[in-house]
Amino acid sequence: MPLTAYDPATFFDETFDGGGQPRPVCTEFVRRLWSFQDGELARRQHAAEMNLHDLGITFAVYGHEAGVEKVWPCDLVPRIIEAQEWSYIERGLVQRVRALNLFLNDIYNEQKILKDKIIPRELLLEAPTFRRQCIGLRPPQGVWCHISGVDLVRDRDGCIYVLEDNLRCPSGVSYVLENREVMKRTFPHVFQGMSVEPIEDYPERLLSTLLDCAPPGVTHPTAVVLTPGIYNSAYFEHTFLAQQMGVELVQGSDLVVENGYVWARTTRGLQRVDVIYRRINDDFLDPVSFNPDSCLGVPHLMEVYLAGRVTLANAPGAGVADDKAVYAYVPQIIRYYLSEEPILSNVPTYICDVDEDREYVLSHLHELVIKPTNESGGYGIVLGPKASSSELAECAALIRANPRNYIAQPMLTLSTVPTLVGDALKPRHVDLRPFVLFGKDVYVLPGGLTRVALREGSMIVNSSQGGGSKDTWVLRGR
Repeated sequence: MPLTAYDPATFFDETFDGGGQPRPVCTEFVRRLWSFQDGELARRQHAAEMNLHDLGITFAVYGHEAGVEKVWPCDLVPRIIEAQEWSYIERGLVQRVRALNLFLNDIYNEQKILKDKIIPRELLLEAPTFRRQCIGLRPPQGVWCHISGVDLVRDRDGCIYVLEDNLRCPSGVSYVLENREVMKRTFPHVFQGMSVEPIEDYPERLLSTLLDCAPPGVTHPTAVVLTPGIYNSAYFEHTFLAQQMGVELVQGSDLVVENGYVWARTTRGLQRVDVIYRRINDDFLDPVSFNPDSCLGVPHLMEVYLAGRVTLANAPGAGVADDKAVYAYVPQIIRYYLSEEPILSNVPTYICDVDEDREYVLSHLHELVIKPTNESGGYGIVLGPKASSSELAECAALIRANPRNYIAQPMLTLSTVPTLVGDALKPRHVDLRPFVLFGKDVYVLPGGLTRVALREGSMIVNSSQGGGSKDTWVLRGR
C-alpha cells in the first residue's frame, strides 16, 4: 500500500517523524501496512464497519437530524505508544488520581486546602458540582473516584498534556474493548506478533475494584450497574459492562430502599444491593436529596449511602474535582497532598472568574479556546482562531455575565495519526482517554480510547461532534 503521499505537514504525527520515516515504535506496523495491496485496507475498513453494525455497537447523539442511534465509528489504523512513554504516562495518571482522591476527601471534611488558601474558597464552594449533602462523608475504603477518565493530548512540541479530568461518569471504555476485538478480527495477521499489551481483563478488574470498596462487614457483596435507560447516549456501554462483569443492569425503578438498605426487585423477591456502579449524574440519583423532579433515581438512596450501607461509584460530589476551573489548580493539589512535582503537565489555563485572567481572555479571545467549566462532550466550546466576530462577541458577553462558568486555554495543535479517508491515508487529529481504576490498588488500562477528529482540520474529537476512534496499542518493552 503506497504511503508516499501521506503528509502530516507541520503537525506532530504519532506514526511518522518530520522526515517522513516511521517512528521506531511504528516501524514494524508500517512495514506490514506496506504489504497491503491497493484497496485492501478500504475493504477491511468496510468489513469492520459492517461488523460493528451487526454487533449493534452504537452510541446516541441527542437531537441529530439523521436519528439518535449511530454505529460506533472505528478507524482501523491504530495509534501506537511505546512502553517507556506509557510507563511515564501511567505514573503521571496514578499520581494525579491519588491526589484528586485526597483532595475530595479533604474538601468534604477538614477543608485544609481551603484554610491554607491553596484554592480560593469561593471558586470551590460556588461550583455547581460541589455537593453540600456530602460534607462529612467518608466513603468505604476512602475512595471517591473509583473510575476516572483523564483526557490527554500531545501538542506540536511532542509533549503530553492533561486536557481535562473526568470523575463523574466517564464513558468510552466499552469502545476501547470493542475496538480491540474488531481489530483482532479484521487485522489478525497485522495484530499478531506485535506484542501489544492486553486489555481484555478490564471488566474483571472493574468488578474487583467495585467489590473491594463494598461497605465494611459485607462478606459476599452484590454489585449492579445503574443506568438512566435506553435513551442515554452511553446505554450500549452500560449494558456491555454489566454483561461483561456478570452483574445486573438496573434502572432506578428496579431499586427500593427498605429497612435502611438498598434492595433490587427480582423474580425471587428483594435482593440486597451493596455496590452501585451508577451511570446517572448526581442531580438525578435521589429525588429526596437532589433534584425532586428526577424519575431516574432512587428515593432515600443518599440516606443509605451516608449511613455507610451501600457504596456508590463514583461517589456523589466527586464531579467537583473535574470542574475545569478546579482543573487549573491540580498541579498545586498534587504538590499539597503528595509533596511531589506533577509528572504530567496541565495545559496553561486562564480562569475567567479571576479579574486579571478575565481581562486577558477578553482581549485575546481570537487566540484562545473558551470552555464552559461544567459542560462535556465538546458542547459550548468556542475556538477563538476559527470563530466569527459575532461568535466572539457573543462569547465575550457570556463571560462577562457569568465569569465563573468559563476558562480559556491556548489553542493546541493536537498530534495526528494516519486515518483512512476514502482509499487514502490522511492525517487526522487525536486525543487519548486512559481509564484509571481506584480500589485497594490503582490500575491504569494500557492505552485507552484514542478519539479522532474525522473532519479535515478539525480539533474536535468527541463522537457527539462527529469524531471517531482508534484502537490504541501499548507495545510491551523488549
